[in-house]
Amino acid sequence: MPTRSLLDPSAVPDPASAGRTCFLNVKDAAAYLGISPHTLYVWRHRRQGPPSFRMGPRGRVMYRRAALDAWIQDQERADSRSNPELNPLSAAPQRRKGSGA
Repeated sequence: MPTRSLLDPSAVPDPASAGRTCFLNVKDAAAYLGISPHTLYVWRHRRQGPPSFRMGPRGRVMYRRAALDAWIQDQERADSRSNPELNPLSAAPQRRKGSGA
């Protein structure tokens, strides 16, 4: 599977439409994150995932590109594979308190 940087602005599938604005609709935000639009809808319903809001007379769900980037960075910091401080293998082993032996 080819890897690409999620923070790379060229990762947006249609730079002509999404490059003009810092707002992305659900379809473009999902493509930017490399996930399905359905996943974004589920995360929004569960109040998980990146922050979103409704905009315009029809109340379309929108995402700020900067908010997506910040959310990605938060996910990287919370993941023990990306953050060595959270890796349980880098901590000293804990000793069990003896039963008096």
